[in-house]
Amino acid sequence: MSDDKEVLKTGTTTAAIICKDGIVMCADMRVTSGYLIAYKRFEKIVKITNNIALTVAGTVSDVQLLVKLIRAELRLKSIRTKREPYVKEAVNLLANMVYQNIRKMSLIPGISHFIVGGKDSTGYYVYDLGADGSITKCDDFCSSGSGSVMAYGVLETLYKKDMSIDEGIKLGVKSINAAIQRDAASGDGVYIVTITKDGAQVALTKEVEYKLEI
Repeated sequence: MSDDKEVLKTGTTTAAIICKDGIVMCADMRVTSGYLIAYKRFEKIVKITNNIALTVAGTVSDVQLLVKLIRAELRLKSIRTKREPYVKEAVNLLANMVYQNIRKMSLIPGISHFIVGGKDSTGYYVYDLGADGSITKCDDFCSSGSGSVMAYGVLETLYKKDMSIDEGIKLGVKSINAAIQRDAASGDGVYIVTITKDGAQVALTKEVEYKLEI
């Protein structure tokens, strides 16, 4: 696939919201290939340990490979150290992978963007991992992808400190919906994962139907 238009990309709007009792991670469900909507049910939030999850954006093949690698590395680390990895350890390891991936020679750009959320013995954390391997710690919320401009407008307006998980889920749905309405690369549904004292769990999967019947 030498033509960039043939490369599957998640397009995407993803977001993470820090609440008083956990983290809410949100994403749309559309995958695009140029102007084609290639897939409408892609789950863009992935668990990499029981307590750490990440949102994905970028070239699908690179994203899927990096997710497999980080899962394996964290599993090996937990076996060696006999403890669950800290969120910061997972973030630093994944950032190194992203840094190396985008700088290798390839006909297809190895673009990947992750938001990592998780909990460990020291608390709840959200980090934004840029496509260049950079790391930014988020203190309230963050968003990535082509629809993030619209999502940020909602988050900046409606976010409140010490929100509950339920309030965070409602805000997450509103932010992703705002992007779906205006960003052509985002759409088809909302997928939400929460990270609480019980670990990372799917909280909502809502598909959007566009079919007309007469």
